[in-house]
Amino acid sequence: MFRWLLRATGVALVLLLAAAAALKLVYGGGAEFPDRSTEPALPAAALEVVATLDTPPGNIAVSATGRVFLTLHPEARPDVSVIEWVDGQARPWPSASFQHPKGDADGFRNVLAIRIDRQGRLWALDNGHHGLHHPALYGFDLASGNLVHRYRFPSELAPLGSHLNDFQVSLDGQRIYIADASLFRKDPAIVVYDIEQQHARRVISDHESVVAERYLPQVQGRRMEAFGLVAIRPGVDSIALSRDGRWLYFAPITNNHLYRVATRYLDDPALDPATVASRVERYALKTMSDGITTDDAGNVYLSDPEHSAIIELDPERELTTLIRDERLRWPDGFSFGPDGWLYVTGSALHQVIARPAESIPANAPYPVYRFKPGPTAAAGH
Repeated sequence: MFRWLLRATGVALVLLLAAAAALKLVYGGGAEFPDRSTEPALPAAALEVVATLDTPPGNIAVSATGRVFLTLHPEARPDVSVIEWVDGQARPWPSASFQHPKGDADGFRNVLAIRIDRQGRLWALDNGHHGLHHPALYGFDLASGNLVHRYRFPSELAPLGSHLNDFQVSLDGQRIYIADASLFRKDPAIVVYDIEQQHARRVISDHESVVAERYLPQVQGRRMEAFGLVAIRPGVDSIALSRDGRWLYFAPITNNHLYRVATRYLDDPALDPATVASRVERYALKTMSDGITTDDAGNVYLSDPEHSAIIELDPERELTTLIRDERLRWPDGFSFGPDGWLYVTGSALHQVIARPAESIPANAPYPVYRFKPGPTAAAGH
């Protein structure tokens, strides 16, 4: 009996080691990303604190009147998903009850991305815990907080292992462009949602522009490989529209390049996905990036988690480090606000992912910053 138990234990150990090796092979490892940062153009003092949170923020949307909306990063397991920052306080938005839905009711379960469109709506994208539940897109009237639109993505569009991570809204408010980072399923894509038709389709997948390259992020001294097995290396994540609405810029965090595609191809339902993918352009070399945004002058702004920096990619496709400061712990979401302010969150994911729950209060507070890069843009994204 004892000999049998030893043999069974040995077999189980071999199987466990084999499974760990397979997991490491598929999800782990990676080279060091090239350093394309420069000396910063602006002093760290240009960063102004606008909010301090007990829980790491995810994304941000600032209205034309200066209202500040934030998601609390779902990886930190917050009690509330979406807040408005009012008079130095975090208030659940649109209500406390919408943060804790029961059963199949509408409500936030796992929201990272929010945007404000030019039609006065705030949009929130719920990834459904990586497709464990149906991911959903919610649209709210910004003035009243009333729910005005809802769409639940079917499993064939957002299956288990998907991660509807971030999005942009077209200038006319008719379409939403979504990045499915697909960290676990490894099937990243760009999804286009037609608001009026309430119809979504995957238009770019199995293409270099959405698939992560094999680099391993290293942020403030931590190699981002959970449990030494799973590298934090999602597919397409960074996503932004040009301010004239003609181009969608996008890339995985660990890709060397930023890509773009003309929105006229994304918007044409007559084009099959292969044709849309063939229209994608390799736009420019970039740093490792998470959140990105654009301005009226044609610049693209990228967060650079590895160097605690904010980068500018100008229309000549040259990279310049605008600000570099250790206070920018994994800079993530961007939103322009009024008067030329560009707001940025710090998700501190290197202090969150695969860390015990007590790591969250231990590393608090989590500031939200803003600065003036010079060029301006419409508020909300």
